[in-house]
Amino acid sequence: ADSPWSVEDILTEDDEQDRVPLQKLKLLGESEELRGLLLNPHLRQLLLTVDQAEDKSSLMKKYMREPLFVEFADCCLRIVEPPEKENILPE
Repeated sequence: ADSPWSVEDILTEDDEQDRVPLQKLKLLGESEELRGLLLNPHLRQLLLTVDQAEDKSSLMKKYMREPLFVEFADCCLRIVEPPEKENILPE
């Protein structure tokens, strides 16, 4: 009863497939490419706006049409879900 909340407290079984392991989240902090993107003040403002928004879902839909935000999202996805090696053509 006195223990702090955990991720399991807020995730339902349906959300589990969207869960990113902590190890992979730590890779985001180690990415030079992502750090470079986060130096952009416009991107930082977009992220703050999403974080503070009441209706995050509709705002995310809007921002997914913003090239800078898409570049950020794609960078994050490449880090936590790298492309399969079998799909990469040999040099």
